[in-house]
Amino acid sequence: MPLRLEELVAVAEGRLAIALDDDPAHRARLEAGARAVTDALESRRPLYGASTGVGASVVQEIPAALQAELPLNVLRLHGCGVGPILDETAAASVVAARAASLACGWSGVRPLVIERLCELVNLRVLPRIPALGSVGASGDLTPLSYVAALLVGEREASVGGREMPASEALAGVGLAPLALRPKESLSLMNGTSFMTGLGALAHGRAARFARLAAALTAATSDVVRGNPEHFDARIFAAKPHRGTVRCAAWIRADLVREGPEPEPLRLQDRYSIRCAPHVVGVLLDALDFARGLLEIELNGANDNPLVDPDSGEPLHGGNFYGGHVAFALDSLKTAVASVADLLDRQLVLLCDPATNGGLPENLVGASGPERVAHHGMKAMQITASALAAEAQKLTLPASAFSRSTESHNQDKVSMGAIAAREALRTLELAETIAAIGVLAVCQAVDLRGTEAVARGARALHAAVRKAVPMLRADRRQDEDVQRVLALLAAGELALPEDAEVAPTT
Repeated sequence: MPLRLEELVAVAEGRLAIALDDDPAHRARLEAGARAVTDALESRRPLYGASTGVGASVVQEIPAALQAELPLNVLRLHGCGVGPILDETAAASVVAARAASLACGWSGVRPLVIERLCELVNLRVLPRIPALGSVGASGDLTPLSYVAALLVGEREASVGGREMPASEALAGVGLAPLALRPKESLSLMNGTSFMTGLGALAHGRAARFARLAAALTAATSDVVRGNPEHFDARIFAAKPHRGTVRCAAWIRADLVREGPEPEPLRLQDRYSIRCAPHVVGVLLDALDFARGLLEIELNGANDNPLVDPDSGEPLHGGNFYGGHVAFALDSLKTAVASVADLLDRQLVLLCDPATNGGLPENLVGASGPERVAHHGMKAMQITASALAAEAQKLTLPASAFSRSTESHNQDKVSMGAIAAREALRTLELAETIAAIGVLAVCQAVDLRGTEAVARGARALHAAVRKAVPMLRADRRQDEDVQRVLALLAAGELALPEDAEVAPTT
C-alpha cells in the first residue's frame, strides 16, 4: 500500500510499524523480479551492476565466477560517507523509504530483503549514515550503502542511542547477516531514498512551522493592537490562493475574543502583519506542491536497472535521478526562510515602542527605578536576526549546482541530498526564530494581561508558561528557547484547531 508522508514520519519516529504487504500476488511479483535477475545472468544477458561493473565501469564484463562478489564490493566501495551522522529518526526514515521503493516490485530483490528492512526499522536497529557524500544521481549511492552494509552485518549501527558494530547489533536481536544476491546491493543503494526520507521529515516540520507562524501572527497583531480587518475572508476570496485562504482562516480563529474588540491603533498595519497570510500562504502552497512530488518518489521504483517482473526484461534507465525531490525541497526551504524572515520582522514590531502599541521597550518586565538596568528581549532580537540571515543565505538552490563526476559518467546530477539537508537546516533556524517570537509574544501577553488578549494568544501563553516563567529581570534565555522548541517538537504549544496541515483542495 502506498505510504503517505505522515505515515513515513510516524514510522521514522517509532509511532507506527512497517511491514511488507502479505498479499500472495504481490509477493509472487517480487519473487518473479528476483528470479528474472537470476535468469538474465544464467542466459548471459547483460545486466548492469550484476554482469557489468558499475558507473563508468559498465564497459567491464564481470565473469560469472566473480558475479557473486560484486554485491559486497559495490557496497564496500561506497563506504566513504563523511560528516555528521544522521539521528535515529532520520536514519529510520531513510530505511523505511528504501523499503517502500523496493516493494514496488521493479527492483529485482527478494521479499526477504524488504522484510529485513522493515524488521530493522521496527526493532530500531538502524544504520549510522554519514550525512555528506551524495550528488543525488546515480541516486544516493554513498549514504544508502550504509543501509546495505547493515543488512550484511558490516560497519556500525545505532541501537537505543548506542553505537555498536552492525554484526553485534544484528546478533542482539536474533538476526543473521544477509547474503545479498547479484543486483541486490545495487537495488538498495541506487535510489533517492536518502533525500526522500529526509524530505518527508522536512515536510512535516514545515507544516507545523506554518501553523505556528499563523498563530504568532495572530498573537502579535493582538498584542500590538493591530487591525483584525486585514484578515477578513472577503479579501482572500478576491484572490483565492489556497494557502493564503487557509492561513487567514487560522488567524481569524486565533483572534476570536470573548470581550469587545479593542480599537486598532492604525488603519493599515505594517506588511509583516498585514501581508502575513500572503507570506505563510506561499509556504502552505509549497507544501502541497512538495507533497505530490515527494509521495510519487517515495512510492516509485527509483533505481536502475529496473526489472519487469512480468516479462523479466531488464530496463536500463535513470529513475535514480532526484531532480523532482531537489526542486521540491529547494522550493520548500525558500518558502520557509521567507516566513522565518517575516517572524523576525514581527519581533521588531513587538520590541519597538514606536510600533508595539505602548508596551515597554524591548518588552522589559522589570518595574520601578531598577527597570532601566534591564534590557528584556534586546539581545534575543540580535539572535533572531542572525538566524534569519543564515536561513536566507541557504535559499541558494542546491539543484542549480550540478557537477560532473565519476569519470563524466554522472555528468548531470540533481544535488537532491544537499537540498534535503539544507531544507532541514533552514527549518532548524526558522523554528528557533519562531521560539524566540513565542517568548516575546508571551512576554507581551503578561504585560498586557491575559484578560486583554484573544484566545490564540491566551492559549499559546498558557502552554509556554508551564515551562518558562515571565522575564521579570535580565537572565540567560538560551534555556528558555530550548524549552519552547521542546514544546513545539512534542506538539504541546496549544495551536488551536486544525494544527495539522492537510492538502488544501
